[in-house]
Amino acid sequence: MLPSEVTGLLALVGGDEFKPGNEEQDRLLVAAAKARGGPAYVVPTAAARGGPEQAVANATRWFAGLGLQLEELHVLTRTHANSEEVAAQAERGSFFYLVGGDPGHTASTLRDSRVWRSMERTWHAGAALAGSSAGAMALGEWTLIRDRFKGDHRRQYRPALAALPKVAVLPHFNSFGHRWVDSAGERAPVLDAVLLGIDERSAAVWDGLGWSARGPGSVTVIRDGARTSSHSGEAVLGLPDPRAD
Repeated sequence: MLPSEVTGLLALVGGDEFKPGNEEQDRLLVAAAKARGGPAYVVPTAAARGGPEQAVANATRWFAGLGLQLEELHVLTRTHANSEEVAAQAERGSFFYLVGGDPGHTASTLRDSRVWRSMERTWHAGAALAGSSAGAMALGEWTLIRDRFKGDHRRQYRPALAALPKVAVLPHFNSFGHRWVDSAGERAPVLDAVLLGIDERSAAVWDGLGWSARGPGSVTVIRDGARTSSHSGEAVLGLPDPRAD
């Protein structure tokens, strides 16, 4: 049970979502959604330019196997994000899952929008919130986008949704996200910025009282040049509390 003065469950997943290996964190999300009651949503914003229908199908199939029926919260464009009808849908939600894809598009589409404000209020009231890869990146204070060209490991900061203040998420940390550390560290917009590296099919999970690592990989906090890694069930130290103001 979450304390009433904090947000609902938050899971930041390192990518390769909706596949075996993600069960640990996703079962926590399913339990939270069922406990609250109401529609559970997949939010395909990050996949808007690369197959949103498939992203929705993958999410619904995966979570159905875990006992939870998902619906699509249709937000692909800025117009969708400012729709009163879609925002009203979000107000009834028990769970929101932001899929992977394009991190820049996710942040720019949802930030300061009617739908995000509804999602945020609902999360503050106890709904579960999750994002994988680009979806997880968008939930930090900043998202990281490619510097110049495809394959460039250098990253630039862009404002994101700031559900988790002072944090930039580096997903796919075990495969390629670790290559972003140098440029992300050098270009951090504030001195106390935290880099959060999350391995694929793994997650940093906030349960209302603290952070823990979940899944088969590790969660790495990089702060003031120092690294601390945590594995499944271990506390993740050095992360701020989610923003619930």
